[in-house]
Formats: sequence, structure tokens, C-alpha cells
Amino acid sequence: MAKRGAGIAFIAISALLLSVKYISAAIFGSGVASWDEGLFNAMLSYVGNTLNIFSLLSLLVGILYIAWGEYDELKRKEKTNI
Repeated sequence: MAKRGAGIAFIAISALLLSVKYISAAIFGSGVASWDEGLFNAMLSYVGNTLNIFSLLSLLVGILYIAWGEYDELKRKEKTNI
């Protein structure tokens, strides 16, 4: 259960990091008088890709932890059935 819980935590961190990118771009442009899609995309480019990279890595680690936990659970059940 611990590995699956850690996997869920990493997936939650991934979602948090992804939302922080958009929130920080919105905060960055909070003083702008008028908004449009191009302006928001420019603000997103100022934030950079670091949060996307860390979000993707956290998502992959979370998925791997969940898969590892499920694999261990199946292995444990097979040992008890033998």
C-alpha cells in the first residue's frame, strides 16, 4: 500500500506543478488592462518549461510507483496461493 500511496502523491505533485505554471502566468500578467490568447501565451513562455518537465517526471515516477506496488501485490498473492 505504501508504494501505491507514494505513486498517488507523485501524481498529485504533478498536477500541482502543472497548475502552478498557469497560475504564475496569470499572476505575472495581473496588471495588464486587456487580455487575449496571444498575451497569455507570451506570459506562459516567460514562465518557461521547467515546471512542465518536472510535472512530467513526477507523473512518470507516480505511474511507476503504482505499477511497482501492483506488481508486488500480485507477487505476494501468488506466494500465498502456492
